[in-house]
Amino acid sequence: MPGPSPSVAWWAQRAPAASAAVLATGTLSVGLELAGYEVLSRIALVLACAAWLMFAADFTLRLLRAGTRWRAYTRRPGVLESVTTAALTTVAATAVLGTAFSAAGSQALAVMLLVLAVLLWPVPLVLVPQGGERRRPGTVFARCMATQGLAVLGATLAAAESADWLAHAALVLFWLGLVLYVLALVRFDVRQVSEGTGDHWLAGGALALSALAGARLISADSARLYLWNEDDRDVLRTVTVVLLVLALVCYAVLLAAEFLWPRPRHDVRRWATVFTWAKTGTAALAVAVALDVSWLDGFGEALLWIAVAGWLVAAAWTAASARSGAPPGRRVRSRARR
Repeated sequence: MPGPSPSVAWWAQRAPAASAAVLATGTLSVGLELAGYEVLSRIALVLACAAWLMFAADFTLRLLRAGTRWRAYTRRPGVLESVTTAALTTVAATAVLGTAFSAAGSQALAVMLLVLAVLLWPVPLVLVPQGGERRRPGTVFARCMATQGLAVLGATLAAAESADWLAHAALVLFWLGLVLYVLALVRFDVRQVSEGTGDHWLAGGALALSALAGARLISADSARLYLWNEDDRDVLRTVTVVLLVLALVCYAVLLAAEFLWPRPRHDVRRWATVFTWAKTGTAALAVAVALDVSWLDGFGEALLWIAVAGWLVAAAWTAASARSGAPPGRRVRSRARR
């Protein structure tokens, strides 16, 4: 039997991480916009769009070249799971881009990206993972991230376009995302805290994304829309604060684990780590605005600059890896050491 086609091999090895790079960069754009750094936000948005377009074009070409063999190869162990994770991460990345465009004032483009993300979302969401009930890495939270990404974009557009139906749809997605997080947490391999090479940070990233969705739902309310009554607002406030606190606790625990169990080896999955750092800072900034907590604003901005530093390191390693031709997940060695 012939081996996997180049498209399948590329998708299984690089697609989730490539989508995480778009996620991290797009999230930085949203966070920098909230922090008031408009020029830097636009630069990050351009980079995120370029990465998203390159990712989409490259995979489409490889998929077309694979032809009818694609369906057969996805039946191989692990391939379908990788494809599903990549598709869900792509949905989340598309939603993040839409949120960034909405913040930049391009509501029509944000609506188009929302429609695209919604169309892509259902199929990978319902696909049953392979491997039974075995413990899984951080990518197990991809379903939650895709769903909460749609909730964030829906709530953002509801506020921008004064569309109450969109806010209520985003609220449904918000609660569904929380259910999906709990289901994912049950299957998450806790050993990843000490052994994971980057994507284990998504356990906290999904929480931060959920907190951001809650904050956007609160901010979407206004005298014109009157989306939530007092009880609804109290519940949303409480849940959002709890989610942010949990995200910060998870951030602290995972950061401490990095020092207790150092993992100096470079890995493309570190883009998921950068995404979590950026999302936690962005969530803190959004909650500060939604609940009018001034001290949280400075704290969120500090976390955001940590994410910017992490993004620069990840980008430098990615460029070095591309030049050297090193396969994903392996350290880039100098020629002298070879």
